[in-house]
Amino acid sequence: MSERTVSLKVTRYRPGQDSTPTAQSYEVAYPDDWVVLDALNFIKDHVDGTLSFRWSCRMGVCGSCGMMVNGEPRLTCSAFLREFDSQEIRIEPLAHFPVIRDLVIDMSGFLDKLKSVSPWIIRDTEKDPSEGEYLQSPKQLDAYHPFTACINCLLCYSACPIFGLETDFIGPAALALAHRYNEDSRDQGSAARWNAINDHNGAWQCTFVGECSVVCPKSVDPAAAIQRLKVDTAKQWVRSVLLPWGQK
Repeated sequence: MSERTVSLKVTRYRPGQDSTPTAQSYEVAYPDDWVVLDALNFIKDHVDGTLSFRWSCRMGVCGSCGMMVNGEPRLTCSAFLREFDSQEIRIEPLAHFPVIRDLVIDMSGFLDKLKSVSPWIIRDTEKDPSEGEYLQSPKQLDAYHPFTACINCLLCYSACPIFGLETDFIGPAALALAHRYNEDSRDQGSAARWNAINDHNGAWQCTFVGECSVVCPKSVDPAAAIQRLKVDTAKQWVRSVLLPWGQK
Protein backbone atom coordinates (compact mmCIF):
# COMPACT_ATOMS: atom_id res chain seq x y z
CA MET A 1 0.00 0.00 0.00
CA SER A 2 1.44 3.38 -0.99
CA GLU A 3 2.21 5.87 1.74
CA ARG A 4 2.21 9.65 1.86
CA THR A 5 3.73 11.97 4.43
CA VAL A 6 2.00 14.66 6.45
CA SER A 7 3.13 17.05 9.16
CA LEU A 8 0.94 17.13 12.26
CA LYS A 9 1.25 20.40 14.15
CA VAL A 10 0.09 19.38 17.63
CA THR A 11 -0.64 21.63 20.60
CA ARG A 12 1.50 20.87 23.66
CA TYR A 13 0.60 22.36 27.02
CA ARG A 14 1.12 21.49 30.69
CA PRO A 15 -0.73 24.01 32.89
CA GLY A 16 1.36 24.98 35.87
CA GLN A 17 4.58 24.16 34.02
CA ASP A 18 4.23 25.90 30.65
CA SER A 19 3.42 29.58 30.48
CA THR A 20 1.48 29.23 27.21
CA PRO A 21 0.56 26.45 24.79
CA THR A 22 3.07 25.71 22.05
CA ALA A 23 2.87 23.77 18.80
CA GLN A 24 5.12 20.82 18.01
CA SER A 25 5.36 19.33 14.53
CA TYR A 26 5.67 15.62 13.77
CA GLU A 27 6.27 14.09 10.33
CA VAL A 28 4.18 10.97 9.80
CA ALA A 29 4.08 8.59 6.84
CA TYR A 30 0.59 7.17 6.47
CA PRO A 31 -1.35 4.67 4.35
CA ASP A 32 -4.57 5.68 2.65
CA ASP A 33 -6.88 4.25 5.33
CA TRP A 34 -5.38 6.14 8.31
CA VAL A 35 -7.37 8.68 10.29
CA VAL A 36 -5.96 11.50 12.43
CA LEU A 37 -6.23 9.31 15.53
CA ASP A 38 -4.03 6.66 13.88
CA ALA A 39 -1.34 9.28 13.32
CA LEU A 40 -1.56 10.49 16.92
CA ASN A 41 -1.26 6.92 18.19
CA PHE A 42 1.74 6.35 15.93
CA ILE A 43 3.40 9.45 17.37
CA LYS A 44 2.72 8.37 20.94
CA ASP A 45 3.86 4.78 20.36
CA HIS A 46 6.92 5.40 18.19
CA VAL A 47 7.99 9.05 18.35
CA ASP A 48 6.97 10.87 21.54
CA GLY A 49 5.41 8.98 24.43
CA THR A 50 4.78 12.19 26.37
CA LEU A 51 1.96 13.29 24.05
CA SER A 52 -1.41 13.18 25.83
CA PHE A 53 -4.87 12.80 24.26
CA ARG A 54 -8.07 10.84 24.84
CA TRP A 55 -9.51 8.01 22.79
CA SER A 56 -11.27 4.73 23.38
CA CYS A 57 -13.40 2.93 20.79
CA ARG A 58 -12.02 4.24 17.47
CA MET A 59 -15.51 3.62 16.03
CA GLY A 60 -17.30 6.97 16.44
CA VAL A 61 -19.25 5.68 19.43
CA CYS A 62 -17.49 6.74 22.64
CA GLY A 63 -17.06 10.42 21.69
CA SER A 64 -13.78 10.75 23.59
CA CYS A 65 -11.42 11.59 20.71
CA GLY A 66 -12.91 14.97 19.78
CA MET A 67 -10.30 17.62 18.91
CA MET A 68 -9.91 20.68 16.72
CA VAL A 69 -8.61 19.57 13.32
CA ASN A 70 -7.54 22.50 11.16
CA GLY A 71 -9.80 24.69 13.27
CA GLU A 72 -12.91 22.51 13.10
CA PRO A 73 -14.31 20.27 15.87
CA ARG A 74 -13.96 16.67 14.65
CA LEU A 75 -13.87 13.13 15.94
CA THR A 76 -10.30 12.22 15.09
CA CYS A 77 -11.30 8.58 14.59
CA SER A 78 -13.39 9.57 11.56
CA ALA A 79 -11.20 12.35 10.10
CA PHE A 80 -9.19 10.62 7.35
CA LEU A 81 -5.77 12.09 6.67
CA ARG A 82 -6.44 11.84 2.93
CA GLU A 83 -9.25 14.44 3.33
CA PHE A 84 -6.77 17.25 3.85
CA ASP A 85 -5.06 18.84 0.89
CA SER A 86 -2.43 20.65 2.94
CA GLN A 87 0.85 19.05 3.92
CA GLU A 88 0.29 20.27 7.49
CA ILE A 89 -2.66 19.47 9.77
CA ARG A 90 -3.21 21.43 12.98
CA ILE A 91 -4.41 19.36 15.94
CA GLU A 92 -5.61 21.34 18.98
CA PRO A 93 -7.74 20.61 22.05
CA LEU A 94 -11.46 21.31 21.72
CA ALA A 95 -12.13 25.05 21.90
CA HIS A 96 -13.75 26.76 24.90
CA PHE A 97 -12.66 24.17 27.50
CA PRO A 98 -9.89 24.27 30.12
CA VAL A 99 -6.92 22.11 29.14
CA ILE A 100 -5.59 19.45 31.51
CA ARG A 101 -2.61 18.56 29.33
CA ASP A 102 -1.84 18.78 25.61
CA LEU A 103 -5.06 17.70 23.82
CA VAL A 104 -6.92 16.59 26.95
CA ILE A 105 -9.72 18.93 28.06
CA ASP A 106 -11.45 19.22 31.43
CA MET A 107 -15.02 17.91 31.03
CA SER A 108 -16.15 18.41 34.63
CA GLY A 109 -18.10 21.59 33.88
CA PHE A 110 -20.04 19.83 31.13
CA LEU A 111 -20.82 16.88 33.39
CA ASP A 112 -22.30 19.26 35.95
CA LYS A 113 -24.46 20.84 33.23
CA LEU A 114 -25.56 17.42 32.02
CA LYS A 115 -26.55 16.35 35.53
CA SER A 116 -28.60 19.54 35.98
CA VAL A 117 -31.12 18.48 33.31
CA SER A 118 -31.65 15.00 34.83
CA PRO A 119 -31.03 13.08 31.59
CA TRP A 120 -32.85 9.95 32.64
CA ILE A 121 -36.47 8.80 32.86
CA ILE A 122 -38.24 10.19 35.93
CA ARG A 123 -41.46 8.61 37.13
CA ASP A 124 -43.90 9.90 39.75
CA THR A 125 -45.03 6.33 40.31
CA GLU A 126 -43.50 3.06 39.20
CA LYS A 127 -45.44 0.09 37.92
CA ASP A 128 -44.88 -3.24 39.55
CA PRO A 129 -42.55 -5.32 37.35
CA SER A 130 -45.27 -7.91 37.04
CA GLU A 131 -47.34 -5.37 35.07
CA GLY A 132 -44.82 -5.42 32.23
CA GLU A 133 -43.02 -2.70 30.25
CA TYR A 134 -44.04 0.87 29.56
CA LEU A 135 -45.18 0.43 25.98
CA GLN A 136 -44.86 3.09 23.29
CA SER A 137 -46.39 3.53 19.87
CA PRO A 138 -44.13 4.17 16.85
CA LYS A 139 -45.36 7.79 16.87
CA GLN A 140 -44.35 8.22 20.53
CA LEU A 141 -40.92 6.76 19.76
CA ASP A 142 -40.47 9.07 16.77
CA ALA A 143 -41.08 12.11 19.00
CA TYR A 144 -37.75 11.72 20.79
CA HIS A 145 -35.72 9.12 18.90
CA PRO A 146 -33.77 11.61 16.68
CA PHE A 147 -32.25 13.07 19.86
CA THR A 148 -31.12 9.78 21.41
CA ALA A 149 -27.90 9.39 19.43
CA CYS A 150 -25.83 11.97 21.37
CA ILE A 151 -22.45 10.54 22.41
CA ASN A 152 -21.40 13.55 24.53
CA CYS A 153 -18.40 14.20 22.30
CA LEU A 154 -18.62 17.98 23.02
CA LEU A 155 -18.00 18.99 19.41
CA CYS A 156 -21.18 21.07 19.58
CA TYR A 157 -19.81 23.06 22.52
CA SER A 158 -16.62 23.91 20.66
CA ALA A 159 -18.65 25.04 17.65
CA CYS A 160 -21.08 27.12 19.74
CA PRO A 161 -20.19 30.85 19.76
CA ILE A 162 -22.46 31.46 22.75
CA PHE A 163 -20.60 28.89 24.86
CA GLY A 164 -17.36 30.47 23.72
CA LEU A 165 -18.49 33.78 25.23
CA GLU A 166 -20.58 32.49 28.13
CA THR A 167 -19.15 29.25 29.50
CA ASP A 168 -21.98 29.07 32.05
CA PHE A 169 -24.40 28.44 29.15
CA ILE A 170 -25.78 24.97 29.72
CA GLY A 171 -25.08 24.21 26.08
CA PRO A 172 -26.37 22.19 23.13
CA ALA A 173 -25.83 18.57 24.19
CA ALA A 174 -27.32 18.95 27.67
CA LEU A 175 -30.35 20.84 26.34
CA ALA A 176 -30.89 18.34 23.53
CA LEU A 177 -30.95 15.54 26.09
CA ALA A 178 -33.37 17.52 28.26
CA HIS A 179 -35.68 17.72 25.26
CA ARG A 180 -35.18 14.04 24.49
CA TYR A 181 -36.47 13.01 27.93
CA ASN A 182 -39.24 15.62 28.01
CA GLU A 183 -40.58 14.11 24.78
CA ASP A 184 -40.40 10.52 26.04
CA SER A 185 -43.93 9.29 26.81
CA ARG A 186 -42.59 7.20 29.69
CA ASP A 187 -41.12 10.23 31.44
CA GLN A 188 -42.90 12.43 34.00
CA GLY A 189 -39.93 14.64 34.94
CA SER A 190 -40.32 17.78 32.82
CA ALA A 191 -40.98 19.85 35.97
CA ALA A 192 -37.65 18.67 37.42
CA ARG A 193 -35.87 20.05 34.35
CA TRP A 194 -37.79 23.34 34.25
CA ASN A 195 -35.34 25.42 36.31
CA ALA A 196 -32.27 24.34 34.35
CA ILE A 197 -33.96 24.89 30.98
CA ASN A 198 -35.40 28.30 31.91
CA ASP A 199 -32.40 29.59 33.84
CA HIS A 200 -30.56 32.64 32.48
CA ASN A 201 -27.95 30.21 31.15
CA GLY A 202 -30.53 27.77 29.78
CA ALA A 203 -32.34 27.45 26.45
CA TRP A 204 -33.08 31.16 26.05
CA GLN A 205 -29.36 31.94 25.92
CA CYS A 206 -29.20 30.21 22.52
CA THR A 207 -29.30 32.58 19.53
CA PHE A 208 -29.87 29.78 17.00
CA VAL A 209 -26.59 30.05 15.10
CA GLY A 210 -26.94 26.34 14.37
CA GLU A 211 -23.26 25.37 14.21
CA CYS A 212 -23.86 22.75 16.90
CA SER A 213 -26.03 20.79 14.48
CA VAL A 214 -23.57 21.24 11.62
CA VAL A 215 -20.68 19.58 13.48
CA CYS A 216 -22.67 16.84 15.24
CA PRO A 217 -21.24 13.49 14.03
CA LYS A 218 -24.52 11.73 14.87
CA SER A 219 -26.94 14.20 13.21
CA VAL A 220 -28.69 14.86 16.52
CA ASP A 221 -29.67 18.47 15.59
CA PRO A 222 -29.36 20.06 19.05
CA ALA A 223 -30.26 23.46 17.57
CA ALA A 224 -33.74 22.17 16.68
CA ALA A 225 -34.13 20.58 20.12
CA ILE A 226 -33.34 23.89 21.83
CA GLN A 227 -35.85 25.83 19.74
CA ARG A 228 -38.53 23.28 20.56
CA LEU A 229 -37.66 23.62 24.24
CA LYS A 230 -38.22 27.36 23.92
CA VAL A 231 -41.65 26.80 22.41
CA ASP A 232 -42.63 24.24 25.05
CA THR A 233 -41.50 26.37 27.98
CA ALA A 234 -43.19 29.48 26.55
CA LYS A 235 -46.45 27.52 26.33
CA GLN A 236 -46.03 26.34 29.91
CA TRP A 237 -45.49 29.90 31.11
CA VAL A 238 -48.56 31.19 29.26
CA ARG A 239 -50.69 28.42 30.74
CA SER A 240 -49.42 29.21 34.23
CA VAL A 241 -50.45 32.86 33.81
CA LEU A 242 -53.81 32.42 32.07
CA LEU A 243 -55.32 29.31 33.56
CA PRO A 244 -57.41 29.69 36.75
CA TRP A 245 -55.86 28.51 39.98
CA GLY A 246 -56.14 24.77 40.30
CA GLN A 247 -56.17 24.13 36.53
CA LYS A 248 -52.46 24.62 35.83
